[in-house]
Amino acid sequence: MGLLSNLKKILTGKKPEEPKTAPEPVTVPETATAPESAAAPEPVTVPKARPEAKPVVKPRDVKVEKKPEIQEMEEKPVAEKITIGHVHMSGCTGCLVSLADNYEGLFTLLDNYADLNYCLTLADVRDIPKMDVALVEGSVCINDPHSVEDIKKARKNATIVVALGACAAYGNITRFARGGQWNQPQHENYVPIGDLINVDVYLPACPPSPESIRNVAVMAYLLLRGTDEQKELAAAYLKPLMDLAQRGTEACGCDLIYDVINQGLCMGCGTCVATCPVRAISMEYGKPNIDRDLCIKCGACYAQCPRSFFNFDVMNQFEAIGEAIDAAMLKGDE
Repeated sequence: MGLLSNLKKILTGKKPEEPKTAPEPVTVPETATAPESAAAPEPVTVPKARPEAKPVVKPRDVKVEKKPEIQEMEEKPVAEKITIGHVHMSGCTGCLVSLADNYEGLFTLLDNYADLNYCLTLADVRDIPKMDVALVEGSVCINDPHSVEDIKKARKNATIVVALGACAAYGNITRFARGGQWNQPQHENYVPIGDLINVDVYLPACPPSPESIRNVAVMAYLLLRGTDEQKELAAAYLKPLMDLAQRGTEACGCDLIYDVINQGLCMGCGTCVATCPVRAISMEYGKPNIDRDLCIKCGACYAQCPRSFFNFDVMNQFEAIGEAIDAAMLKGDE
């Protein structure tokens, strides 16, 4: 059809139309980039609006309702306890260590029978208060007015005064004191507490055994708070120790001869020989022999002798006394 039309146009004098061709497509290379001026702007990130901050509540602004605490009272096997104080004079504190060596027995004693209301080592009390039993350790330095005042105050405020250990009872090693100490050279003279006050009970030895201190405390409780039967047993147990207090503040090797050896009570244990600080006692034929020229009458041998305060009057009651002490200690462990 295109050729016929062109022929007609030629015959009629018209120029044939040139065929229309489509323009060639322009190929843009892939690596070509647009100029920087024509670059699209980077998207702008608009920060989101922060939520409104809540007010900070401080802990002190919070009110907490406190519920009343319910305190459960611990049941005690003993309704009323006695008060015991430890008064320390001029001593080595060995008697106090012996008291602490009771361990669980001491806890039972303090939980159920006694309150320790005065002790410079264990209780924060500076002035000697009222107490039922005062355990006084050490002798008194008469050159120290404060010590003399304290021992008199202890006697005034205590119902029962116990000379705890040989120093308090007889002077023991403090009989050697003649002054000359580096820190306090004016302290020259020491005397047993019985030379200044009335003493109710002597508990000799250096130091007394933990069991003997515990037993005296239990018996003191029974004597003050127990039944009539318990008071009778306590008085029987404490009687030999009370007799020692009435005997006086001097004891020497000669007293061992009169009170122990001549009475057939010496068992030849040699404790008196071992405890004599000046070696005035020796063992001969199984019995102690005393050199009277060397003896300084410090009472150490008499205080340590296990037979020096032996008493036949209480031997038939000793089993009942032991049972009462055991029952008191077992009751506290329940």
